[in-house]
Amino acid sequence: MSNDSTTETTSQQSEKRVVRNDEKSRYEIWVGDQLGGFTEFEIDAQRRAVFPHTEVDPAFGGQGLGGTLVGEALADVTARGETIVPLCPFVKKYLSRNEVAGAVIDWPGGPRA
Repeated sequence: MSNDSTTETTSQQSEKRVVRNDEKSRYEIWVGDQLGGFTEFEIDAQRRAVFPHTEVDPAFGGQGLGGTLVGEALADVTARGETIVPLCPFVKKYLSRNEVAGAVIDWPGGPRA
């Protein structure tokens, strides 16, 4: 995974870090040495980052890993100049409740009010 970029977040219990795994086309959140969850992405021909699915291990439920994961993933694709296409219900919900500075979002079915 030499092409991965890492963003680290420290908590009182365990180190949390979000890693872009280009081989698997997903962002992963690690808690210490355990994979806590991932959000998949595909870069389409228009350089849009399409997010079809997010999953958090139930063992890590209630710790806010999904929000941390998706927030950092969306900030990273925004920094890369890619448009976000939220197909995943969790990503849609995150974007409806949180602003990602500078993000360009291509909502399925058209713009949101």
